[in-house]
Order: sequence, then C-alpha cells, then structure tokens
Amino acid sequence: MLAMNQMCRALMKDADHVVDLRSDTVTKPTPEMRQAMMDTDVGDDVMREDPTINKLQERVAKMFGKEDALFVPTGTMANLIAVMCHCHGRAEEVILGDESHIILYEQGALATVGGVHTRQVKNLPDGTMDLNEVRAAIRGDDIHFPKTRAIIIENTHNNKGGRAVPLSFMKELRELTKEHGISVHLDGARVMNAVCALGVEPIDIGQYADSISMCFSKGLAAPVGSALIGTKEFIDRARMLRKGLGGGMRQAGVLAACALVALDKSIPRLHEDHENAQRLAQGLRDIESNMVTSDPSVTDTNMVVIHLREGTNMSRFMKAITKVYDEETAVNGSKLLIRIFPVGPMSLRAVIHYHVTSADIELTLKKFKFVCDLIDAGKIDVGSPGM
Repeated sequence: MLAMNQMCRALMKDADHVVDLRSDTVTKPTPEMRQAMMDTDVGDDVMREDPTINKLQERVAKMFGKEDALFVPTGTMANLIAVMCHCHGRAEEVILGDESHIILYEQGALATVGGVHTRQVKNLPDGTMDLNEVRAAIRGDDIHFPKTRAIIIENTHNNKGGRAVPLSFMKELRELTKEHGISVHLDGARVMNAVCALGVEPIDIGQYADSISMCFSKGLAAPVGSALIGTKEFIDRARMLRKGLGGGMRQAGVLAACALVALDKSIPRLHEDHENAQRLAQGLRDIESNMVTSDPSVTDTNMVVIHLREGTNMSRFMKAITKVYDEETAVNGSKLLIRIFPVGPMSLRAVIHYHVTSADIELTLKKFKFVCDLIDAGKIDVGSPGM
C-alpha cells in the first residue's frame, strides 16, 4: 500500500486530473467545516466543559434513540472501548464475523489491549452471519470456556463491499441475544450510509443494538472523530476507559464542530455517492472487455468491487490502471490518474465520496476502457488465463 501511494504521488505531476477512489477517509473538510472550526466555542472536554462536543454527543444519542454518547478520536478506539465496556471481567469473549473490520484491520486490539477473546463466525456475502452458527457459538457458564458477553455486527460491511445489512437480520439477532442475556455492539463506521441505503431512520437501526460506533471522517467528510453511543451507565464507563487509552482530547470542539456540519450537510447528500457508485458499477459491467467487470446488484452504498479476469497479474494491472499515458489526451480529452487499492487477488475496491463527482465517474470509466483496450490489443501484458 505504501509503495502504491508513493508511485501515485510521483505520477500526479503528469496528470491533468486525479480521481482518488482509495477510501472515503481521504476526504478533506468542506468550506463550511473550516469556518465552523474558526467560529465554535470550546472548553475542556475531559472536564465535560466543551459545549460543542456536548451538543454533538446529545444530538447523536438522540438520533439513535439512546441516552448518551461519547466523542472519541477514531472508530478503532470506539470499538475497543465498547468491547471493554461489555466485557469487563476476565475470561470473556465476543462473537463477530470472520471478515469484520475489527478482526481484519484493528490490530487485534480486543485481545492485545482489552484482554477479550474473539470467537469468529463466517460472514455471508451480504455481511450477515448464519444465526444458527451464531447461536451455536454462544458459550455460557462453563469453567473450560470464556463466557460470551456480546455479539458484534458491522453495518455497512466494509469487507463485503459496503453491503447494507438488512434490519430483518438485526431484529432476529437482537431477539437471539435477548434469549441469552448478551449484548449487541454495532460497528457503524458507515452506519449513515446504511441508513440512506435502507431508507430508514437512525433510530430504526439503533433499536437493535446496545451500543453503536459511528464515524464522522469517512463518508461524512469530517477530518477526525467518531462517536460511541449507548446508555448513560455504559458511556460513563466508556469515558473512564477513553481517558486511560489516551483519548481525552481537551478543547476538541473544533473537531466536533465539523461533525455537526456533517450531520446537517453530509448526510443529506450520501445518496449522491450511492448513485455515483451505481453508475461506476454499471459502466464497468458494460465495458466491452472481459478484463474487468462489476455487479451493480450488490453495490448497495458507496463501494464498488471491481473484478479482474482470472489469471491477471494484479501488480501489472495496478501499474497499468494507475499509469498516466500521453495518448489519453487524444482518446479521452485529458490525462487521468486513478488512485485505487486492490482488496483481493482478483479484485479492486473503489470508494465514492464527497470529492468524487459524476464527471469523475465518467472520466474513470473512460480510463478503464482505455487501459482494457490496450490490454486486449496486446499492448500491455497483465497476464492471461492459465498463467
């Protein structure tokens, strides 16, 4: 990843335009956010005296139908604190999907920092889990095993291409956890994308979780911050853990101000990102080449999974699609640099966000067609089936 970033930065000087599809974390604060940072009132948040953070916490708690919320630096910290709140004894565990963000991309912090065991259940293609498998994984009072305290779900599901997990699954899972007296934590880094895609309100999702983490610095385009949401008792404990983990940020109202703007301005436009993702997925599917394809039917939100022809050398294809060609100007009207990451042996992921316009989607499709034409003509070698 680092080498790919360095290569793309070197190529930026040769491009007329750059479309950054690596992640929605690359967004920069909007002009309104920058102004809000200048104008907002601040105080010491560790002493609970920052009025802007207090306003943000009250607002997101109400959105999800909960009693309280806590502003934290990152989603990773929000998830860690949540699990440490649910599992505050020894020999306790959580159940979660084997392709969850917490398992794959959060450094094993539940175990290394929180001392919590993780028990994995296979994630299905739509981001859900087989509830029979979940039920079978739950462990109670037996001195040989850690005791299950919570089940974690992710909505939208990152590693499953931004799938919006349906409310019906969340409802059934909630009923299962009530039977066993255990909690549900929702890793909702992109939960507002799920709200948009499902056509529901945040409280409709919140009713099926005991705790929720939501991120402001992804599709909502704020620069920093997440919220952890739950009962007052839960958040009181979370606040203590945040301090111990180094998450007390003092006069961080300048960051919360951006999050408040995001709630007002970024959430209402998320459908634009989803529509642009659909355009990209449909356009890739329609390219007259077997080199790339995508499936609009599973493009629920702002992520597009791009599948490459079997046998393709990913390293060669990445060099081809991220290269800037002089010939592009004559064919496409300009030289485009696409920044994008692979997410599997034969797949890439494009993430649409605030800075990606419908015009950028058209340019991206032209660039993919341009490169696919060169590959199909034998002018670029990216490997072939059977290699």
